[in-house]
Amino acid sequence: MLSNNQLFGYPCCCTTDVGEIQSRLVDHRPITQGEIRYFVREFEEKRGYREGRLLENINKMVVEANEQVMPKCLQGIHEHLDDVSTRLEAANHMAQRVQQRELEAHESAQLQASTGQEKEAWEAFLREQQRLKEQVDEEHAKAVGRLSTQYSEMKKDLEKISPF
Repeated sequence: MLSNNQLFGYPCCCTTDVGEIQSRLVDHRPITQGEIRYFVREFEEKRGYREGRLLENINKMVVEANEQVMPKCLQGIHEHLDDVSTRLEAANHMAQRVQQRELEAHESAQLQASTGQEKEAWEAFLREQQRLKEQVDEEHAKAVGRLSTQYSEMKKDLEKISPF
């Protein structure tokens, strides 16, 4: 029986050649190991541990900041915190006073406006009362006139009836 390679006109390959081709195509470990060796050599030899020294310097700066700079900053904060708190309370008190004054001025303006309106309403009320008084006085005068006319007529009628 002929193999597929012989059928298609390819020379017969040994199984070892196929295994070698397959390992080259599928197995990437040698390539990966070569890349890793190149990376380590580049990182360690050519760069001269530059990154390591840089990290050590950064670590020293962080330790120095934690041990020296931060305690000084915290001490300064504690020293000035009371002063800042006192100033803040004073500013808050002044803001409240200003707000109270504005509220009083606003209420005073409203009170004056309402007082003016009340005066106008009172004067209108007094004018209306005066008008009503005049109207009642006029009606009273008419009623008194009618009654006096009626009584005078009754008196005349009484004088006609009684001879006294």
